[in-house]
Amino acid sequence: MPPETVPSSSVTSRPMPGNTQEAIKTQPPGLKRLYQACGYSWRGFKAAWKNEAAIRQECLTLCGLVPLTLILDVSHIERALLVASLFFVLVVELLNSAIEATVDRISTSHHPLSGQAKDMGSAAVMGALIMAAGVWLCILL
Repeated sequence: MPPETVPSSSVTSRPMPGNTQEAIKTQPPGLKRLYQACGYSWRGFKAAWKNEAAIRQECLTLCGLVPLTLILDVSHIERALLVASLFFVLVVELLNSAIEATVDRISTSHHPLSGQAKDMGSAAVMGALIMAAGVWLCILL
């Protein structure tokens, strides 16, 4: 989604310190920092769910295939590999979406490097999908 179509109320940011020393001083200690990090992660996932159809499709695929692994006659290691391969696709898709959002934020005009970055992210997702399909085929066949 181009930046100008995103409502300003849905775009939130956390403060970004200017240098490392400032970052160390502004981060809360211990569990509070972990709690805040989880909040940022959840906010990122919600944004991806809202704006990226591929994320929604992959989450729905996860919801269908993870329970299926529980009824398949496979070892615990094989089950873990099946599930991990699905989550790997989701993680790579989230990274691809982050790359695309960053490129779109920098400029909506076409630039060869922008297209190259988006294409590389897409290639990474395709690689993750091929790997997941290979894992499933190797274990189930």
